[in-house]
Amino acid sequence: MKHLILKAVLVSGLTFIAAGSLKAQEVKDSVKRKKFEINYGVGITIGEKKDSTGKVDQNKGRFVGGITFTRLDIGLAKLIDNGSFTLSGANDFLDYKPWKTSTLSFDVLQFGYRFNNHFKIYLAGGFDWTHIRLDRDITIQKNKPTLEYKEEDVIFSKNRFSSSYVHVPLNFEFRTKENNHGKRFRFVIGPEIGFLLGGKVKQISDEFGKVKIKDDYHFAPFRYGGTLRIGYGGLGLFAKYNANDMFDTDAQKGLKSMSFGLTFGLN
Repeated sequence: MKHLILKAVLVSGLTFIAAGSLKAQEVKDSVKRKKFEINYGVGITIGEKKDSTGKVDQNKGRFVGGITFTRLDIGLAKLIDNGSFTLSGANDFLDYKPWKTSTLSFDVLQFGYRFNNHFKIYLAGGFDWTHIRLDRDITIQKNKPTLEYKEEDVIFSKNRFSSSYVHVPLNFEFRTKENNHGKRFRFVIGPEIGFLLGGKVKQISDEFGKVKIKDDYHFAPFRYGGTLRIGYGGLGLFAKYNANDMFDTDAQKGLKSMSFGLTFGLN
């Protein structure tokens, strides 16, 4: 009898230890999975309408918004000189390396209204950078009445001319029903305005090393245009067009910009 009791206690103990080990492994695996999960947006939802099961009724209208980090746009930028991708004589000093002229932007705030499961309107706010990799060994001059440049007797391994803006897009989002994988197709379109933060020249050469010069460089203090995004799940494609001139100088009248590339965190 004592042997049976001892055996039962031993089996129970081993079962308990095995169960505990399994539970610990499950928690460990869960932690590992969460470590590599990408959360593109953290925000709040106002005025949620939940059904009897406690879930949000996606077909009921509600306000949505909050702090977020989403719609990360990474792509290429192009200059358009009075409707042409070829720069005119007045702007040929801005000739650039096309595969190294880039754009980067993302949103940090959003607030809007979801009408139903398929349509939402929201106002967002974030930051936008355009980096023009100049092809010529020149230096754009600061504190000048016009956009001027100086020819340099050095070879720059990097000669970047940049602008940064705070942007405020108003987006209209259309999305399909979730598929069996829990993902949807999304179509987003809307106008966007921007306010200049500043401009910068960044150069690297053997003679001068790294040089950074900040100025507004006559970039347009106010910018307006439109954005289009098409995506599946959290990944998509974007295209942006800035409808007004890049610079507020007469010589650069008609010089505009556009960009296109990948969007991460399309929600």
